[in-house]
Amino acid sequence: MKYTGWLFLMLFAAAGSAEEKKVFVTVDKNNNLVFSDSPSPGASQVNIKDSGTAMAPVTSNILNEPTPTKEPEFQVAIAKPEQQGTIRDNNGTIYVSGSVSPLFSQGLRVVLYLDGKQVAGPTGNANFILHDIERGEHQLSLELLNHSGKVIATSPATTFYMHRATVTSPK
Repeated sequence: MKYTGWLFLMLFAAAGSAEEKKVFVTVDKNNNLVFSDSPSPGASQVNIKDSGTAMAPVTSNILNEPTPTKEPEFQVAIAKPEQQGTIRDNNGTIYVSGSVSPLFSQGLRVVLYLDGKQVAGPTGNANFILHDIERGEHQLSLELLNHSGKVIATSPATTFYMHRATVTSPK
């Protein structure tokens, strides 16, 4: 209720011309300030002078312009196998684990490349299992695609070595 009185005071201050306005203030039985433009018993007069200042007009053109939606800069990386790591598996199976940052969002797809050839994807997951990989040196890389299929991030190539034991037959 106290704030209501101040609100009226501000309204009286904002309205009118550059001449002084007469405002009367009293205190009611609940100790609240009461503002009025007419005197009442026990009221004090408060003189308010309007300075004639007005706020400059504001254009709303900025509200009509669409805000550009900047697509976040994604990064994709291969976490496993480690760079220059050796995989020892006689079946030639390798588990590839990738990461996407910022968080993987709906509509994004990941493609896995082995030695420059697409071997998996596009899929909504950055974890892959490859089977029957020949022994020797290989390179893996990931590409992140947006919802329209455009490449938005590529991982650095990860080199790994596949070690498969062989049995040599005697001659």
